[in-house]
Amino acid sequence: MTSTLVVLAVTSLVAATVNGALGYGYSSISVPVALVVIAGRILNPALVVIEVAINAYALYWNRHAARRVFPRVAPLALGLVPGVVIGALLLDHVAPTSIKLAALSALLPLILIQASGKRWPLRNERRAATPLGAGVGVLYGMTTISGPPLALFWNNQGLVKDDFKVGLAVVRTIESTCALIAYAWLGLLTQESAGILPYLVPGVVLGVPLGHWLVRRIGIETFRRICMSFDAYLVSFGLARTLVDAGVQPLLAYQVLALTSIVDSILLYGFFRVHPVPEPAPQIEPARESDPALVGVQVVAP
Repeated sequence: MTSTLVVLAVTSLVAATVNGALGYGYSSISVPVALVVIAGRILNPALVVIEVAINAYALYWNRHAARRVFPRVAPLALGLVPGVVIGALLLDHVAPTSIKLAALSALLPLILIQASGKRWPLRNERRAATPLGAGVGVLYGMTTISGPPLALFWNNQGLVKDDFKVGLAVVRTIESTCALIAYAWLGLLTQESAGILPYLVPGVVLGVPLGHWLVRRIGIETFRRICMSFDAYLVSFGLARTLVDAGVQPLLAYQVLALTSIVDSILLYGFFRVHPVPEPAPQIEPARESDPALVGVQVVAP
């Protein structure tokens, strides 16, 4: 039992740090790892409770961009709400493994194409957003995963970093709240789920601010590329885990992750050749008063 709680706590910290930096990723990281040590019927409701808090905090943190971004988010949210409800209702009728296998298999090549720098922005974004929201809602209601398809969509549409994060915050606040209501109505919020929250919350409290601090100085294009690289590893790992659950031999299933690592490493190398990470600006230090010859002179620190 102790090892289970340690895994949950460490996973929560890592996932919250990524979520704080990118605006998504908490459940996408937590679910594949935590399901190794705990059942999904206990884990998923607890993660939804955590995600309501994380997404509300992210929305508050990026509130200055909310009014600007909301008109673009509203059509997607319109399809999202019924999608989440449908996904929650389907929990007892459709195997989540089948849904995840189909969704992740479709997402992985699209993410790698985006990682190569290719984007095809949709001219009629509003028309495409509502059915996309419905599909993402069904996926989230059944698996608590929605970050990769949402990130793929907003990256393709070229949202800048702040708009990207607030768009995700608005959508994910709506979807996690709807999922929490649906789970409560279906009686899925149990004492067992509540019992693991004390081991998840400290990692969130520490990790989200840490993620904000880490990403603060990253440029827009680098931010987009990191999102796509993160998605590639996340989706390929999730796909490998799902293939194992479907009966594929682990050695064969994890070849998906290995191949994705090779492809993404090549693409990442090409990206940073074109977009090198800028060196930090030199710091200006005042002259030391102990040296009269340097009084009033500024010294550039090495």
